[in-house]
Amino acid sequence: MPEISVIMGVYNQFNREVLLTAVKSVLNQSFTDFEFIIYDDGSYPEAAELLKEVEQLDKRILLIGHTENHGLAFSLNACIHRARGKYIARMDADDISYPDRLQRQKDFLDKNKEFSWVGCNIEVFDDGGIWGRRQMPERPQESDYLKYSPYAHPTVMYRAEIFDSNHDYAASKETLRCEDYEIFMRFRQAGLRGANLQEYLFCYREDMSSYKKRTFTHRINEARCRYRNFKSMGILFPKGWLYILRPIAASLVPDRMLAWMKRRESSIPEKDVTDGVVGNERKAELCISNTAGCEPINRLRCSQ
Repeated sequence: MPEISVIMGVYNQFNREVLLTAVKSVLNQSFTDFEFIIYDDGSYPEAAELLKEVEQLDKRILLIGHTENHGLAFSLNACIHRARGKYIARMDADDISYPDRLQRQKDFLDKNKEFSWVGCNIEVFDDGGIWGRRQMPERPQESDYLKYSPYAHPTVMYRAEIFDSNHDYAASKETLRCEDYEIFMRFRQAGLRGANLQEYLFCYREDMSSYKKRTFTHRINEARCRYRNFKSMGILFPKGWLYILRPIAASLVPDRMLAWMKRRESSIPEKDVTDGVVGNERKAELCISNTAGCEPINRLRCSQ
């Protein structure tokens, strides 16, 4: 039985370079005792063929899926039900896990039994390179859920046992595009606790297209999700109401303005760059060094 099950839901990832980079960042982990379950969520034939190609890369990869598209929550639940590992680690099809990610998260959960899952800090990149970093709260409290999820979803490693008590992802229209936010709030209400390693172990892709994914309907549904869970968590007053309206207010802001605000919030201070504090270019190079057939990621750079 593998120690860790890495799970990834994929829908229409047509970019071979991006897909292989993400997959091989998992295959090149320093910790090797894992299975890698990839769910094809009804991709078009061209994208589905890429996933079949990926399946041949390593015997640890298990490709499952469906001919119809059901959404990320459904995909992740299917992976969880097939998982055999003690721990379940998330991954997305366009991000990069640095080589020691699985080892560092496993070590943490082995030593800290009071926590049911653990994430980490992230560096944010696009095709131009690393442009920002986000430090996640080390021990999130209720107030950390107000602004947005205090965990970067694809960075998280769970204890598999927490899914034994009907704690699956909520596969509903209301939670579409905020599946992670909803499940972390629900876990919190169930008395479970998570943490974030204060290490940058993950490269999260975020470009202009990231700000165009949520329709107004998605934002209304997120507001409803926030209201229901904020009320149950006892954080509706005094500030909770303002944050319930946050996703709706964001729909009124132009995409370019949203991107500018996010980049300003996540930008790397010039001092950190010049003093050499940001050194994950080398991590990225090591992570991708064996990705034959992919465009090298050693062009990743730190910039404002």
